[in-house]
Amino acid sequence: MPVKNSNEKNKKISSKNQFDSSRRNLLKSVGVVGAAVGAGAARPQIIAQDSLETSPISREALEVLTAEEAETLESVCDCLIPSDEHGPGAREARAVHYIDKSLASHNKDARESYMLSLEAIDKHAKKTRGQPFYRLNLDYQNSILLAVQNDKVPGCSPSGSEFFNIVRNHTIDGTFCDPYYGGNQNFVGWDMLKYPGVRLGASESDVAQGAALEPNHQSAYDIDTYTKAASNNATNQSRGEDNA
Repeated sequence: MPVKNSNEKNKKISSKNQFDSSRRNLLKSVGVVGAAVGAGAARPQIIAQDSLETSPISREALEVLTAEEAETLESVCDCLIPSDEHGPGAREARAVHYIDKSLASHNKDARESYMLSLEAIDKHAKKTRGQPFYRLNLDYQNSILLAVQNDKVPGCSPSGSEFFNIVRNHTIDGTFCDPYYGGNQNFVGWDMLKYPGVRLGASESDVAQGAALEPNHQSAYDIDTYTKAASNNATNQSRGEDNA
């Protein structure tokens, strides 16, 4: 029996180590520039924390996601970029709100993948652990997400590993994008990266301060020059389509 208990403990430690990439590694892989524009091209390892409470996200007005999907997805996002002793994460940044909005617009092609995969994840959680995914503890959530990543959860679309990459990238987008797009609430993502915010210019003093520069907590869409340029660009594109 002691050998069995020791093996189980080692398995838990191994699983935890696989998932517990540090926030430092996450920030290195995202990069300030990519995060500032919401490119979402980084590939951090999955990290997680306990989360047992029902999220207010399920009670918000959602554009695409159902309340049940939003609860499951918020727990997944919270596992991917958790809050910890160093600061807030995807939950506080409202990454799910960004994903919900994006599934109604530029990420609408991924809607079916989210619908099928979130249902599969929750169904797997109920079947194997007897509880919805969002109610499970850290170890169980980690084990299920690892199973998704390794294509061992049936029903995920287009596959478990592909959906895992999709939701991971969208979680990064929602945590570090310009707040205009629905995520990065209160600029928590930019503060995490020590990104000082959008500026039309920088003085020598600003450059010298580097990461110590006081953040201005300003969206690009708060700047008239940027907003007008974006509006003009959209108008020109529309005219081009009309003339095509």
